[in-house]
Amino acid sequence: MGKLYLEKNVYDATIERLQKVFSEDVAVYFCFSGGKDSSVMLQLANRVAQEKNRTFDVLFIDLEGNYTYTIDHINELKLLSQIDTFYWVCLPLVLRNAVSQLSTHWFCWNKRQKDLWIRDMPDDCVNEDNYLTKYGWDWFQKGMQFETFIMAFAEWYQKKHQKEVMCGVGIRSNESFNRFRTIVSLRKTKWHNMQWTTLLKTEENLPIYNFYPIYDWQTRDIWIAVAKFDLKYNELYELFYKAGVSIHEARICQPYGDDQRKGLDQFKAIEPDTWSKVLLRTGGANFGNIYAKSLALAHMKLKKPLELTWQQYTVYLLESIGMRNMTLMVHYARKIKRFVRWYEQKGVAIPDYAPRYLETQKRAPSWRRCAKMILKNDYYGRGLSFAQTKRDDMELKQMLEEDGDYNYGRCD
Repeated sequence: MGKLYLEKNVYDATIERLQKVFSEDVAVYFCFSGGKDSSVMLQLANRVAQEKNRTFDVLFIDLEGNYTYTIDHINELKLLSQIDTFYWVCLPLVLRNAVSQLSTHWFCWNKRQKDLWIRDMPDDCVNEDNYLTKYGWDWFQKGMQFETFIMAFAEWYQKKHQKEVMCGVGIRSNESFNRFRTIVSLRKTKWHNMQWTTLLKTEENLPIYNFYPIYDWQTRDIWIAVAKFDLKYNELYELFYKAGVSIHEARICQPYGDDQRKGLDQFKAIEPDTWSKVLLRTGGANFGNIYAKSLALAHMKLKKPLELTWQQYTVYLLESIGMRNMTLMVHYARKIKRFVRWYEQKGVAIPDYAPRYLETQKRAPSWRRCAKMILKNDYYGRGLSFAQTKRDDMELKQMLEEDGDYNYGRCD
């Protein structure tokens, strides 16, 4: 049947969505990263808000390991006319570290490592010394994870404004299947039955919604809008393009994530001074620079030594981790033990491997899935169908405390 299109372009559709939001009596803020998508979203929102004589707030979570170009771009967008409060957050959050199999997470803006910070902290930011006096964030705890902070901020924002909250998020559905599912889900609760919105939570009988103004845009649409409407943009993308990085692959947020690590090798070429600080700050950074696009970090087809079975290889990986990080080894071993026991109770013996499509869909157990969990630094064991638990978070905190916040500078 092919694709069906409405009789309007994505730009006009986005302006209509923003007009709808700013026409209602709701509190509005936007999550901003300094990347191309959130940058275009923010500038279009500013234009519509100006027409509607409305203001909005912005939440920017500074993850310390940013390019200088990104910080420059954020500073220029802070000056948009309709922004009321720009929450520049530099708090010690626990972040994913997908480039090390010994240090699965790291602390940004950790005062214990101030002498190794990648950048100086901005003067006007929300930080560990002023978050209580500046905004009364008694809900914040050092070592919160990014996702937990996002939810807690939304709840605080709703209580502050005492009205419905609309949080603008600059995701596009063609970037990943999970993002596509977020948009098209028929089970979710929507704002005014608008498919481009999702109920996040209800606080004090007042709902908090995410809305996605540019969800149907493609990468080329972003750059067309930048050129056609003379929008400001992060000049880092020009350097990426000159270095041979596709416009579809360029990522600018914290470089140690599962997707972002694929561009880690560009960091040293684009900002060598910043890169030298990254090497000291985060365990496994240079390992990710060299091997993030290789089998070493399970980026491509998963392989093992020919003389070992997948079960033996899993045990070998556990023992290798245990030589440097016993707590992490025990954590993974417990996940695997529960995984195996669950199937054994159903009378199913864990095979060495199963058809790949069944493993991918998590419909068949195998020791290969166990090995993959370790190789992909899957700390919470989502590849084995586990979810994040309080016990996992407690063990993570214990590792951070025992290992000096992950022995920065270690070459894994």
